[in-house]
Formats: sequence, C-alpha cells, structure tokens
Amino acid sequence: MSDSTAFASIAELGRSLRNKDVTAIELAESSLERLERWGAEFNAVVRTTRDLALAQARQADDELRDGRDRGPLHGIPYGLKDLFATKGIPTSWGAAPLKDQMIDDDATVVVRLRESGAILCAKLAMVELAGGFGYKQANASFTGPGRNPWDRTCWSGGSSSGSGAAVAAGLVPFAIGTETMGSIITPAGYCGVTGLRPTYGRVSRHGAMALSWTMDKIGPMCRTAADCALVLHAVAGPDRADETTVPDRWERQPEPKQSGFHFAVLDAPPDDVQLEVLENYNAMLDLLRTIGTVETIKLPDLPYSVVASTIISSEMSAAFESFVRSGDTWELTAPEDRWGAHSNMLIPAKDYINALRIRTKIQHALDDIIAPFDAIVTPTLSTEAGPIEQRFSQWSRGFVCSELSAAANVAGLPGITIPSGFGHRGLPTGIEFTGRAFNEHSILAAAIACQKSSDWHTRHPALKQPTPE
Repeated sequence: MSDSTAFASIAELGRSLRNKDVTAIELAESSLERLERWGAEFNAVVRTTRDLALAQARQADDELRDGRDRGPLHGIPYGLKDLFATKGIPTSWGAAPLKDQMIDDDATVVVRLRESGAILCAKLAMVELAGGFGYKQANASFTGPGRNPWDRTCWSGGSSSGSGAAVAAGLVPFAIGTETMGSIITPAGYCGVTGLRPTYGRVSRHGAMALSWTMDKIGPMCRTAADCALVLHAVAGPDRADETTVPDRWERQPEPKQSGFHFAVLDAPPDDVQLEVLENYNAMLDLLRTIGTVETIKLPDLPYSVVASTIISSEMSAAFESFVRSGDTWELTAPEDRWGAHSNMLIPAKDYINALRIRTKIQHALDDIIAPFDAIVTPTLSTEAGPIEQRFSQWSRGFVCSELSAAANVAGLPGITIPSGFGHRGLPTGIEFTGRAFNEHSILAAAIACQKSSDWHTRHPALKQPTPE
C-alpha cells in the first residue's frame, strides 16, 4: 500500500472499500506489515493480532459483498492500548510482571468496535500501569521508551505512547487510548495527531485497567477530528457492566457548524511555554477569529492539580494494593516505579474525602465559566517532545501549559487536540479545545472547522528504514 493509503482518513478508506478500490483484507495486511516492520522501531507495539485481524477482515469483505454494511468503521484496521482486556490475547498493562496476563473477557470498547466492523490489528505499547506509579523518564515499559515517529530520539508521550506513535507513523488509521491526567492529549500532541478525551462516563470502562475509577476516560486517536467523531459514535453509550456510563447514546451531528463559534482563551499563558509553541498557537488563534470570536477569561482560583493528584493517588493505591503487597513492583522497568506507589498507601482518608468535596466545587465553577463558549482554547503542551535519554525534569516544563489540563481532567470534561504546526526541531505542536461536560459536539465541530482551514493534520513523518539495534 502507498503512503497515501497508510495515512488516509477513516472516511477516505471507507470510500475506497465501498468503491471496491481496496478490500478489508488488503487494508489489514497493509497495517499488519507496517506494524511488524515499524512497530519495534518506535517501541509502539506489544503484539500484532494477525490471525484475528485477517479473520475479521475476511468477514468484513464477505459482509460488504453481501450488502451488509456496519457503518463507517466497517473494514477499518485499528490498534488498542494494551490495558483493554481481549479474550485469548494477553493484556500486559505495560508492566513486565504482567506481560503474559490473560483476562477471560473482552472490554466493552473491543466488543463495540468489533460490532462496528473495525479490525483489531495490534495491542499497542503503553507506560507501565498507565504511569500511576510515578515514572520520571521515558523508559517506563517493558517494550522500551516510546519513540516519536518524527524523531526517534525523542519521546512519543505517555501513557498511551504506542497509540500516538502508531497513528502518527501510519501503522493504523486509528487507535484507542486512555486518559486520567493527560494520557491521550499528551502523546497525540507530541506525535502530531488528533486525540479526543471524551467526557467521563461517555465511554464504558468495563474491561479496562483501572488507575483511578472516578477519573479514567477512554477515547480515540486519529488523523482528523472528523475521524474521532466516527470512532466516538461507535464506542460511546450506556453499559450495564459500567454503572458510571451515562444513559444516552452519543449521536454525531450530520453537519457540524463551520462558523459562528465563541471561543475563550486564558488571560495569561504561562511564561515558560516554548516560543515556537506560542507562535503556532497565536497563528491558530488568528485562524479561529475567521470562524468565530475569541474572548479572554480567567480560571477560578482553585487547587486543581492538588485535587487531581490526591484523587488519582488514593484510588490507585486501592486498585493496586494487592499488586504492591505482592512485591511484583520490584520487576517494573522504571526504577522510580518500583517504590513510587508505597507512599500513596499512607494518604489519609480525610485528604481523599476533601479532594472529592473540592472536585464538586471545581465542576460547578468550570461549568459556569465555560457555559457561554463553544470551547476554551490553549496550547496543548508547553514544549515539543524531548529526548528519551533525559529525565523529564531536564527538558519538560510540566507537559501541560496551564492549570486547565488538571482542572478539565478532575472535572471529567471533554477535550480535543489537533496539530498546530512544528517547532524548531521539526517536531509537532498542538492546540487544544476544552468543552462543557457532555458537549463533545461543540469541540469536535470547532476542531473540524479548524482542520478544514489548515493542513497541519495532513503532514506525516517520512519513515526511514529501521535501524538495526
């Protein structure tokens, strides 16, 4: 398959399938070949699922030939972050002591994608245990540090590292990641793809590793915002196996608006945002002013990061208590992960309870401030991706560019990042849209309109022949 096919959108691939220009078998074979050829180059793949993928692709072709069309994802290959249960296929959670773990179930997301006709081609690499044990450098998975397809000496981001890299490198048209505190937005931003964090409760967490029961969110990483809408439609909706899911299905807007948006920006971007990130952000704001208005706001003064970290640490200590007590932590890859969880076991219950109480205040305060707008707009990250050989403290400015990232995650709000350009080292930068709870339509419409007026999302890295290690 040509690069034009490898980097095509879901919609483009769907048209090719229905026009009989390509078959689902050919698409699956192409993704499998690229995953097997390039996956190890970026430490992006735990394992390919060749036999399953070809069987699913054969069924997809048979159904299309017989007139049964399951929808936009029918026959489309995808990759899955390796914290989702897949019956008969190991689910490692990115952790060496669990690399052969078998869970006799399929996650709800896996079931819904199968019912939509999508083809599972790979379980993708991730930071061990979704980063909850406090990793401080890129080498925090038994598959190795996530490498960025734009520069393999740089990080692809965490914890959905393989998902971001696989989509950016054209190994799969889309991938499923998870976010508790930035793990979809960060790798999507660093790798120059589009990543959607849905509202908490929009997508069932059944069959997904729990890091923080009240903050974990599941979403797609794709070429375009329009593709993210297609995938969200397939996976969202109520699930009896996850009582936190909302009762209504999410329906795509047939024709999202292209103008008349009302955007908000924060009153003062932090001083430590990289110059190129800020320049690209300002250029995108100029574009947004052609499709709407831009107004400056100030976030309410609340302890967003402290509340988020307290909730995550407390819930993680409960979720992984038996794992920590077993001593398996000493087999983890990152040295700091081997002892990082122990202190969380000592968090007082009153701290967790107070964090939950303050979260309610945060949710009300953010809803009030976002209500008049389609989205709050920020740079996705403070810098380009940094070198994998350095600790984060040597190059990162905290990954996020404002308190809005912690605020949105602790409140369970939706967000989407799209590419905004490149920095001086040729690495992608991004712009993020954050919306009200359960208002994915607005942020998706804004991102779609923005991508119709720019072409950063069409750029992709030129892959070189894998280098022998």
